[in-house]
Amino acid sequence: MLVLAFDTATPAVTAALHDGDRVLAESTTVDARRHGELLVPTIQRVLAEARVTLREVTTVVAGTGPGPYTGLRVGLMTAQGLGASLGLPDVYGICTLDAVAYGSGRTTPFLVATDARRKEVFWARYADLRTRVAGPFVDKPADVPVEGLPVAGPDLYPDVLGAAVAPPYPLAGFLAALAAERIAAGTPLDEPRPIYLRRPDASEPKPPKKVTA
Repeated sequence: MLVLAFDTATPAVTAALHDGDRVLAESTTVDARRHGELLVPTIQRVLAEARVTLREVTTVVAGTGPGPYTGLRVGLMTAQGLGASLGLPDVYGICTLDAVAYGSGRTTPFLVATDARRKEVFWARYADLRTRVAGPFVDKPADVPVEGLPVAGPDLYPDVLGAAVAPPYPLAGFLAALAAERIAAGTPLDEPRPIYLRRPDASEPKPPKKVTA
């Protein structure tokens, strides 16, 4: 097993390679505006560090969000392209918030929250690091039912959500390890479909108004 995993649903452009037992290589760059420029070089860096060729990869997994429209599509379209070029029968997805939850290592209930922009957050509730019990949702921070639970993810709105616990991003090492664990257990992975939760900012222009004399 050689799992290549990456995520572009947050400001972190992150990729990792996992052999079923451990993370062989991982690389992350935090830059919210350069997902398209950074992802392929990040994947190449990971493969080079692990001394693995792309042709040796057996599974491709991408974070499915929720996340901003443009960044999220960079990762998912790259995953589809790699899967097609490698002749893989399937490409998989994992919810980005699940990767943060898995990386937290927590065994008691908690929340994961990431930046949704527009003064909102994407969030989900977990029973433990592997079990999502509600979400994902998008809400104003004040509408997130924290109820005294820890919140994993970036340090957003600490006056409302409290101080964040690690990890701040869905690091690909966690994403790859979670994927490898699910594959080994025979647990189905998701399809690589984006979780948007809301419409993109861009919209089709309306027809021009009629002008009368």
